[in-house]
Amino acid sequence: MLKRKITQSLIDWKNTSGHKPLIIKGCRQCGKTFSVMDFAKNYYKNVVYLNFFENPDYASVFEGSLEINHIIMLLSALMPGNAVFEAGETVLILDEIQECPDARTALKFFHTDGRFDVIGTGSLLGVKDYGKEPKSIPVGFENVIDMYPLDFEEFLWANGMTEQIIDLLKQNLETQTPIPEALHNRMRQMLLQYTVVGGMPDAVQTFVNTKQMDEVLRIQRNIVRSYEDDMVKYAGQKDKSHIRECFESIPKQLGKENKKFQYSVVKKGSTASRYAGSLQWIEDAGIIARCYNLSITQLPLDGNAERDVFKVYMQDCGLFVSMLEDGTQYDILQGNLYGYKGAIFENLIADIFVKMGRKLYYFHKDSGLEIDFVIRYKGECTLVEVKAVNGNAKSVKTILRHPEKYHVERAVKLGDYNIGKSGQMLVLPVYMAFLLREF
Repeated sequence: MLKRKITQSLIDWKNTSGHKPLIIKGCRQCGKTFSVMDFAKNYYKNVVYLNFFENPDYASVFEGSLEINHIIMLLSALMPGNAVFEAGETVLILDEIQECPDARTALKFFHTDGRFDVIGTGSLLGVKDYGKEPKSIPVGFENVIDMYPLDFEEFLWANGMTEQIIDLLKQNLETQTPIPEALHNRMRQMLLQYTVVGGMPDAVQTFVNTKQMDEVLRIQRNIVRSYEDDMVKYAGQKDKSHIRECFESIPKQLGKENKKFQYSVVKKGSTASRYAGSLQWIEDAGIIARCYNLSITQLPLDGNAERDVFKVYMQDCGLFVSMLEDGTQYDILQGNLYGYKGAIFENLIADIFVKMGRKLYYFHKDSGLEIDFVIRYKGECTLVEVKAVNGNAKSVKTILRHPEKYHVERAVKLGDYNIGKSGQMLVLPVYMAFLLREF
């Protein structure tokens, strides 16, 4: 069974006095239902489970009165023997809650009542044109947690890496001393494997059990197809084809030398007015993440972001690789990335940063200056340069030479290196990006 970080978040939520109903948001098939059910079975005497996607009839329970005793009465009649409600001992799980907006409205009344815990999960919550909106979103009466596919650390756990080994990596980062060669080589292998497998639970479990990459690829492409099916099924009629065109353009967008997202690449002659809503739909579904250009490299980053200039990355690098041509997985595992290496490694770092809760920013000027990512690290604006092969990071050096102009005195270069230091630049192996946690 895959160990997930969200389990600790769920435990912390349960142990918080007066906790509100919880909403778990995340893309389809990232493991929401499994994690919530596993937690519920271990921490509650009674688990009442409703899946509104599989059983649309359950929605009728919430169509009339939202008084809690009335809801309990209907559920116990609808699910005899499977809907036991004991104060303080029962959790109600509302799976795919976006299919029943009235159930989300009811969260306010469950919180006010206070006898039972409630967890809702949703894959398309907040997606524009989904067509099902609550009469009233219970603002102030629910907590929301974003859930992602497995991150790199969870992937390491799944493949037998112990906490002790990860603690050793952390210690070496703090002391800026090289990683022992045997561990360094093992981690380089694990990173390439994560690049092609990604973090979708079904793909990871299949990889752990079989190591058969053709089966992993089949699972990933089925997931991508299911996303495309959602675009056709749930998007507004006028946006259906536009959403899919935006989605299918992502590999092409990242393959360009200038990776800025351009609507003209989606379709020749297209503009933001035609496709901006479609791209937003994909982002709201948890499939992609935007990386905004900064007008200046200075904190606060969000305040200096140019909202109309951005790159687009897949939130899961394994799904991104699965969208490329056959043979790409083999090339990556062999270390042969050819001309596409920049796109693959940038998407890998985007995957790692997004899953640790970082928003994505980069810096590009017409003069030629370009920094792959800019983050807040240890309270400072920090440049992050990603090198698939050894490189000299010219833009980084230029910016560091002029702190009075660019307001930056710290940089991290990620590449096929061991730990080292070069002036104001910390040099790290790419696999250590997941340890850049301090904000």
